[in-house]
Amino acid sequence: MSKRILITSALPYANGPLHFGHIAGAYLPADCYARFQRMCGADVLYICGSDEHGVAITLSADLANRSPKEHVDLYHEVIQDLFKKLSFSFDHYSRTTWSGHIETTQQFFADLLANGYIEDKITEQLYSPSEERFLADRYVVGTCPKCHFTEARGDECPRCGASYEATDLIEPRSKLTGSALILKPTKHWFLRFDLFKDRLTEWLSTKNWKPNVLKFAENYIKDLHPRAITRDGSWGIKVPIEGAEGKVFYVWFDAPIGYISATKEWAIKQGNEDAWRKYWLDPETHLVQFIGKDNIPFHAVFFPAMIMGQNIPYKLVDELPANEFYHLEGRPFSKSEGWYIDLESFFTHFTADQIRYAIAAGAPETQDSEFTWKDFQSRCNADLVGKLGNYANRILTFTQKQCDGKVPEPVDDPFLQEIEGMLHAIHDAYSHFRLRKAMQLIMELAHKANAYFDSNKPWMLAKKPETIAEMRHIIYCCLECLRTLATAIYPVMPNAATTIWSFLGYSTPLSQWVSSPLPEGQLLPIPSLVFQRVEDEHIIQAKST
Repeated sequence: MSKRILITSALPYANGPLHFGHIAGAYLPADCYARFQRMCGADVLYICGSDEHGVAITLSADLANRSPKEHVDLYHEVIQDLFKKLSFSFDHYSRTTWSGHIETTQQFFADLLANGYIEDKITEQLYSPSEERFLADRYVVGTCPKCHFTEARGDECPRCGASYEATDLIEPRSKLTGSALILKPTKHWFLRFDLFKDRLTEWLSTKNWKPNVLKFAENYIKDLHPRAITRDGSWGIKVPIEGAEGKVFYVWFDAPIGYISATKEWAIKQGNEDAWRKYWLDPETHLVQFIGKDNIPFHAVFFPAMIMGQNIPYKLVDELPANEFYHLEGRPFSKSEGWYIDLESFFTHFTADQIRYAIAAGAPETQDSEFTWKDFQSRCNADLVGKLGNYANRILTFTQKQCDGKVPEPVDDPFLQEIEGMLHAIHDAYSHFRLRKAMQLIMELAHKANAYFDSNKPWMLAKKPETIAEMRHIIYCCLECLRTLATAIYPVMPNAATTIWSFLGYSTPLSQWVSSPLPEGQLLPIPSLVFQRVEDEHIIQAKST
């Protein structure tokens, strides 16, 4: 029976386009893992979707003169289009505005309430008399209570970096109208996270996650306290209880429930509305959730507690391979500061495989890392063109000229055992979410392959009748190594892998991690270059757009 693996990526927020930092954290590692596990024969379901609620969306929509629905519709399509260009292999990409997500979220709340994990409180919040509404912190500006900067945001001061509640601001005012705000009592519902401390602590003690993830979660649990899950507003999922008119759930509460509702939507589209149950309700399912480190508390603490409070026995996460931050030339990506790469224009100059490889090779797995144009160009030219692409072109072209474009007869050779050992090490790296290590091993294998070809000098052996058989022996080993390389790169560079696979004479798709050796006499088509060089002018053009 094949292993069942449910994979999720953090739901991207439908409030703007994604950048490389997002891709490096929660998306590319997940897609590579999903592709790899499918090749290994696992029953994989890879789920994601757009996160479409929250005050940030209403604020951006107001500023853009759009309704919140128009706003999320726009960016839902933008994000989906980017994922397609990056060759992502989601089994289903959903959104949190579909009706099934509303129903699932309200059921989560109902169970938590019935089981005694929710309480209501009267609190004082900032209210705009002129706008006749309560304002969330993103709609508020005022004077910082620490440094007295007069343009401080509702939750943080951009000058001194202080964090605080919006109600702590001096002379708070509306960000949109500038009108003065007052404190006004309002009722909200709070989730008693403090009641889950012991269960969360015991559960985390069974995990063998990255030390930074575990330490962060364990420290966070020590100070767990009730947290508001509702706010005043109209854009969001309504709170299904009497007396909660005008209240919606905070986006952090409903977003992770989107993994479950998205799986339900997938099941409906498969024609079997109960198909989601074997992934979320069977303890044998292995749940892997890919996130960036800023999402650790929500996936290692909040969402597990929410599941523990349910009557339905949903799966708790088994693996949480959270990545660190990915920067651009030493600084955080920031569209507001103009410090970003426009992905739309990027794809007019470069391919999905090039950026997938560059990010994977420098993935921020244990510490922050960065994208630099110099490093990108070097990886594309030295690794993809110089090592992998050059090897493929040399071997395939030589086979056309000296072996009539056919696979020579199979042989035994120590090099084949070495190749098999390298593939096993690459398998281990993929299995343990070590993309950087997998890329290092792949390029090491490509280097060994080139060295094997060079040291055996098959072009010299081809000149003498008595060494033709030895030449064919060498070329068979080289072609087998190329088959192994195509297999190894497929999770990260599916398009290049598919191209190499076809150049090896296969008409069926590359779909298995372990496949049969190349059959003798298999006819190989005329090859072409797999990768193109990235010239200085390409970088200049990309940086100027």
